[in-house]
Amino acid sequence: MVFDFFNKTKLPNNIPNELKEIIKQVNQSKNQEEALKKAYNILTKRFYGKKFVTYLLFHRLFYKDPQRLWDNKGFLHCTNFNYLIRIILVNSKFFKEKDIQLKWTFIFISPHQYLLVNLNNKKITLDAWAANYDIKFGDIMSTSNSTKKKT
Repeated sequence: MVFDFFNKTKLPNNIPNELKEIIKQVNQSKNQEEALKKAYNILTKRFYGKKFVTYLLFHRLFYKDPQRLWDNKGFLHCTNFNYLIRIILVNSKFFKEKDIQLKWTFIFISPHQYLLVNLNNKKITLDAWAANYDIKFGDIMSTSNSTKKKT
């Protein structure tokens, strides 16, 4: 499948059982914000982003099978992080595809994708890939803050 940086990858018809369980957890949320934070927290505990690993594992940019992405616990590209988040959110009772926009920026010379999510009629940025760099929920990675890193 072609690497989708600027376009949304089509969401799968068949969702792996592990992701179905996460969707059930997200559906137990009281509201959109809690659902979004729950999906974010679950994924950032299982996966992380890392600048230089992006180049070492470049071939994983082309992975689009959700089961394959889920089974590769650890590093995920920003695009794959966002794909899994979209699968969870759109299949929950809280969000529709139109609520989630792909956005991008540069971190030095590298393009970087993040999400802009419509949350109760306000927009919130979501950059789960950058959580490893101590970028908090609602913030995005940029060249100016890309030196932060969890210890």
